[in-house]
Amino acid sequence: MLKISTAPHLNTPLSTRSIMLHVIIALLPALFVGLAVFGLNALLVVLTSVAACVGFEYLFCRYVIKQSPSTWDLSAIVTGLLLAYNLPSDIPLWMVLIGSFMAIIVTKMVFGGIGKNMFNPALVGRVFLFISFPVQMTTWPIPKPFEFMNLDAETSATTLGILKHSDIVDTSQLPDYWQMFVGNIGGCIGETSAAALLLGMFYLLYKRIINWYIPFYYIASFFMLISIHWLITGDIKYDPLTHLLSGGLILGAVFMATDYTTTPMSRSGKIAFAIGCGVLTYVIRVFSVYPEGVSFAILIMNAFVPLLDNIYIPRLFGRQRRA
Repeated sequence: MLKISTAPHLNTPLSTRSIMLHVIIALLPALFVGLAVFGLNALLVVLTSVAACVGFEYLFCRYVIKQSPSTWDLSAIVTGLLLAYNLPSDIPLWMVLIGSFMAIIVTKMVFGGIGKNMFNPALVGRVFLFISFPVQMTTWPIPKPFEFMNLDAETSATTLGILKHSDIVDTSQLPDYWQMFVGNIGGCIGETSAAALLLGMFYLLYKRIINWYIPFYYIASFFMLISIHWLITGDIKYDPLTHLLSGGLILGAVFMATDYTTTPMSRSGKIAFAIGCGVLTYVIRVFSVYPEGVSFAILIMNAFVPLLDNIYIPRLFGRQRRA
């Protein structure tokens, strides 16, 4: 039987399911920190997102295209986790369902399923919710570590929000670098702890699920630009370490900009893609009204992937290099 599948056709001992399982394992440290900091609400958002993504994919396969459900490959679970990681812990659960529908049905399944989507599903779900429900998507609970049953509706601004929307920044309002590193700050469920995300990155690098090009060049290009801006202006709003350790930069660079389907195939293309993400994140954070920028930057660069694949064409297998 001739089996037809999408390119690239590479022989590897890893299956889609095993790759997704490794990604899930790498995401667990950030999940534990998110639950410890934001409590029961965060758990409800994560469970709702994962269950909705898996359920939507199963129903679409079973009743719309009438094929065997593809949920066995665990990709829907990864999408659900990443979507939840990009949401505030107190967002209404019905909004999580809408974001999951946009991620799985609109972005992934109508294009043919895994391997055929042009944009990162979790980021499309996140951006759709951000545009549709800006108030709920920018309301951040005060972090209260290890108060798991705490359901108080107290809210606070994120670190980047304080920097962006204050003409005079009171440094006493800002967490120190250590708090930002371990995750004791306001923000989305899975983006607050740089330590947990870096631990997941090292695991993926060790298992060779991702390579170092995209995370390194993404973070390095952004860090270089924001550092130059900071040195020129001397404004604390552009402190490079604060921008590195807070917000979704590390989460995006490690877990979403490295998505196989929505990134270029060649090494040179991946580097160009990552630098583009870094530049766009810098431009959005510094010159736009939004304090963040990672989601928009990655989605914009997703649209350039076909062009980058045409510019940076990999050497054909079996063809010798010219002298």
